[in-house]
Amino acid sequence: MRHLLSLRDIDQETLRHLVDRSVQLADPGRRGLLLAGRVIGIYFRRPSTRTRTAFSAGAMRLGASVLPFGPDDLQVTTGETWGDTARVMSGYLDALVMRTNDGMDELRDIAAASSVPLVNALTRYEHPTQAIADLATLREHFGDLSGRGILYVGEGNSSAGALAMAVAAYPGLRLTLITPHGYGLRPDILEAIKQLSGGDDRIHEHHDFSRMPTDVDVVYATRWQTMGVRHERDDWQAAFEGYKVTAGMMRAVGGGKAVFLHDLPAVRGQDVDDDVLDGPASLAWRQAYHKMTSAMAVLEWAVLGARGRA
Repeated sequence: MRHLLSLRDIDQETLRHLVDRSVQLADPGRRGLLLAGRVIGIYFRRPSTRTRTAFSAGAMRLGASVLPFGPDDLQVTTGETWGDTARVMSGYLDALVMRTNDGMDELRDIAAASSVPLVNALTRYEHPTQAIADLATLREHFGDLSGRGILYVGEGNSSAGALAMAVAAYPGLRLTLITPHGYGLRPDILEAIKQLSGGDDRIHEHHDFSRMPTDVDVVYATRWQTMGVRHERDDWQAAFEGYKVTAGMMRAVGGGKAVFLHDLPAVRGQDVDDDVLDGPASLAWRQAYHKMTSAMAVLEWAVLGARGRA
């Protein structure tokens, strides 16, 4: 069963395939109706603009039908277990895409009961298809990613964790994460990075802007409140002082040559300035487009495997 729950569950070859296929699928002529006659279920517990639309549009562009479910549409709200729901849904669907915004244990329990592929469209600490879209954007822009350096600035959230694991599993890429004290990567994510990289010392996290690299190819930012979830401390914004990406920061770390990524939505003037997000170095809008192509690549792989390419 080809579930995509976490990037720690797939090998380097599969990750490369998904990244390369995401780039190929940006060309409508490389698609084809490979999922014609298939039915994809899409369940989102929380609001979503890009990811939900990306999976829905991507599935339909590949010829599949889409069944959307909201948080109150299934009888798990009346006491049915997710295991029983997954067993029933497996008879109707060819794949199920889920955004829970909660921990991974629930998703793994659902996958264990499902006889069709399950795709993680975001849990609380990992957003695997976002990271595939990130690397696809850079692969399309740069070509060969070997030796490229990425600077991530902001909270150690689901996008940061997935990006770090993707970089760890993609030989040759380098990543520095600067995160506020108390808002860094979780210990289990750090352990997964070590395992995926095989001990290769290419990923570093710290909290000190005086150690900011000056030779990166990419600067990556996210909003400081993931999915709008409130931080526990009322004074949390004090920890993020200095974390806004400005044109000055872009020049300082990339010598005016670095490109900019943002997983969106952005809080303009807080996590990034307008002249960076809308500027010539920004790939954020192409990155958003690749959320759809990465969704397509993942659905194609999950349902068909590597065969059937157009």
